[in-house]
Amino acid sequence: MDIEKLRYPVGPLQRINAPLDAATRAGHIAIIEEAPGRFRSLVDGLSDAQLDTPYRPGGWTVRQVIHHIPDSHMNGYVRMKLAATEESPMVKTYEESRWAELPEARSGRVEMSLALIDALHQRWVAFLRALPEAHLRRAFMHAEWGKVTMEESITMYSWHCRHHAAHIAGALSRTTL
Repeated sequence: MDIEKLRYPVGPLQRINAPLDAATRAGHIAIIEEAPGRFRSLVDGLSDAQLDTPYRPGGWTVRQVIHHIPDSHMNGYVRMKLAATEESPMVKTYEESRWAELPEARSGRVEMSLALIDALHQRWVAFLRALPEAHLRRAFMHAEWGKVTMEESITMYSWHCRHHAAHIAGALSRTTL
């Protein structure tokens, strides 16, 4: 299989630069809301050998992907909260590949990250649904991405949920364990 298809099973992230209509935005928020259940259903009952299967050659294991999700989504949630409460704040980046190599990400129980994803996404979705429309145009400044509106960030994390769910599903479909 093509390595790029394994790397980007739902396609690469597409940045937006126009406001979303309410229905499209609601669809992205629904994906964020449903993601914890999707991740849990994908890894429920997996053995350690299955959890330690990489999603592609040279890629993270299923376990590392599960631990990466709350790392990434906590950063996303905080960035959005900063944008909602400050004027174009500069946000910090993080070395996700290094975080994925830390001991708890390489060998920790996935249940701790699944519980964190559950709680975080409940809070995140409540925050997003309660935001006034005008706040969706507020933005943060990212060192690599530049200006990112809250609305664009919603689409990015909707993609991120689908992207990593597809990584896990693909890895499991190719494993013989």
